Amino acid sequence: MARITEAPLSLDEHVTAVTGPAQGAIASFIGTVRDHDPSVDGRVTHLDYSAHPDAQSTIKRIAAEVCGDDAGELTAAVSHRIGLLGVGEAAIVAAVSSAHRAEAFDTCRLLVERIKAELPVWKREVLADGSHTWVGIS
Repeated sequence: MARITEAPLSLDEHVTAVTGPAQGAIASFIGTVRDHDPSVDGRVTHLDYSAHPDAQSTIKRIAAEVCGDDAGELTAAVSHRIGLLGVGEAAIVAAVSSAHRAEAFDTCRLLVERIKAELPVWKREVLADGSHTWVGIS
């Protein structure tokens, strides 16, 4: 599973997607909307995520590349939300399973870092005073 969605994200769904008889470890990550950004003055109330039309194929490619030739021994499930999300809502959920914990931890972190760096998804921070700022757009 690798997708871009407007629907709320479920950790349980991702864990179920990577569970199997050969998997002895599952590592997960949930990235949630927080109420502040150290680089912005003011309280964040929402994030508004938008995605390039290629985002769906990009997230699938990243997940496949991260699992590489170990597909079957390494299994990944990852989703990124788009649309308006409030503080506390999950923006990204990832789960990776493997036979051993080290590979699951390392691969989950790599998956999230690659998505953060490569996925064509942008966020607009909406502040309590009604203003907004775009993050990651130069």
